[in-house]
Order: sequence, then structure tokens, then C-alpha cells
Amino acid sequence: MPVQSRKMQHATDTTSLGDLLERILDKGVVIAGDIRINLVQVELLTIQLRLVVCSVDKAKEIGLDWWNEHPAFQRSRHEEQPVVEALARLEQQMSSMEDRLSRIPVPELSEGLK
Repeated sequence: MPVQSRKMQHATDTTSLGDLLERILDKGVVIAGDIRINLVQVELLTIQLRLVVCSVDKAKEIGLDWWNEHPAFQRSRHEEQPVVEALARLEQQMSSMEDRLSRIPVPELSEGLK
């Protein structure tokens, strides 16, 4: 009986880092893992990691756009108002100081040398 020989095939296509990154961001990658630390059968620490790597467009498409509604990333009008008022007060104080400084008499240079 003749033995069929199998040829080893090697990947000849190369992928650049840019192509790989484009694929990851376009499709998305989920990395999940758990770390547990036990001592004498007593669980001391559990860390659960869930990481999603994708583009912003892909994240919005799959419903992971939590940053749009998160209060830490929102800037409301009443948060900006105290800053605007503080700047207006500073400008008024500077104007007042400049006005007072302009009214101080400056002695002539020749009078100060005598």
C-alpha cells in the first residue's frame, strides 16, 4: 500500500502591526480572567478582570458607550457658571487696581535725584 506524503504548510502571509491593530479595533477583542488567592482553603482575594478592546464606533455599536452618560465625563452649565463668575470678578478687580494705580502721582526722575 503506498504511503501518501503530507507536505508541511507554513503561513506565508505576513501581517503588519497596523493591519493587526485595525482588525482588533474593527472587530473587538474580549480578554477575561480571574485571579484567586487562597490560604489554607480560605479565599483571601479574588480579582475578576474583563477587558474589551475595540474602536469607539464599535463600542457604540455594541452598546458600550457608558462614558456618554457618566457624570465624571459630563460638564454641565451650572458647573461652568462659578468659573465664569470668578473670571468676571477678577477682571473687575484688575480694572479697579489699574484705575487706582493710574491715579498715583509719579515723581519726576529729576526731582528724585536732587
